[in-house]
Amino acid sequence: MLVLASCNATKPVIVTKKSTPRASVPTVVKGKPETNRSAKKPVTKVPTKPNVSVSQKTKTTANNAPKEVIVSTSKTVVTSDIITLYVSKFKDIAMGNMRNYGIPASIILAQGILESGAGNGDLALSANNHFGIKCHVGWTGESVNHDDDASQECFRKYENPSESFKDHALFLTSRNRYSKLFENQKGDYKAWAKGLRAAGYATDPKYPDKLISYIERYQLHQYDDLVLGINSNAKIKEITDELNISNKESVVWNSDSYEVQKGDTLYSIAKKFALQVEDLKQKNNLTDNALAIGQRLIVK
Repeated sequence: MLVLASCNATKPVIVTKKSTPRASVPTVVKGKPETNRSAKKPVTKVPTKPNVSVSQKTKTTANNAPKEVIVSTSKTVVTSDIITLYVSKFKDIAMGNMRNYGIPASIILAQGILESGAGNGDLALSANNHFGIKCHVGWTGESVNHDDDASQECFRKYENPSESFKDHALFLTSRNRYSKLFENQKGDYKAWAKGLRAAGYATDPKYPDKLISYIERYQLHQYDDLVLGINSNAKIKEITDELNISNKESVVWNSDSYEVQKGDTLYSIAKKFALQVEDLKQKNNLTDNALAIGQRLIVK
């Protein structure tokens, strides 16, 4: 019994199983298989244009238009379009001053172009000074300082360009050294250009040539002819249409005008044509009693 009990004693049973061979698991690689990747397309390099700065572009574009440098009280770069625009803007004032003061419109415009850089020079922009007129003794208006023949010289300042044009006329008619200019024929712009240099308006020996060049290149003498009434009928029509006036008005002006003679005054002229002085001033847009020999006045 002991033997049997001993044989029946429980022992821990160890179960062993034969391991079943696992199917091989394919190795998983992250991402798509190389064979499934889309083939890379060949990259064609496009030659890049060299960088061009803004200043270079501007320079290239600007070079298409002819330029010139005007040197007076400042150095100004202009084109023919700028000068043409300047003439168009101020030709009426120039012709009005020719009628009132006897200074050729061509000379007024040529001096304005040269002295103001066609309205783009420093003095024209900062002081509306289109003729480079300095303060001189007796000037009581506003002024600006500007380098010219000497450092920080005093130049006249105006509220608008038309005041500068009027002061230019008064400047020439009120100074004795310019009196010989008014002995020249009204349409003789060459004599006027040379006379201005001789009277000391400018020190540049080429000053007359520069004025004459502008007058002839831009046909500024046509405005002298219009005021003097010596144009052909066709030319008168062309210019007067541009100025929005009629031929009749031009002819009437020439037949109903009076040329100021030495010793004339507004009072004597008004009396001669049975007018009041104020009426005479109003007809001619005069704001003072100053007259110049050769000046034309509307009297009817």
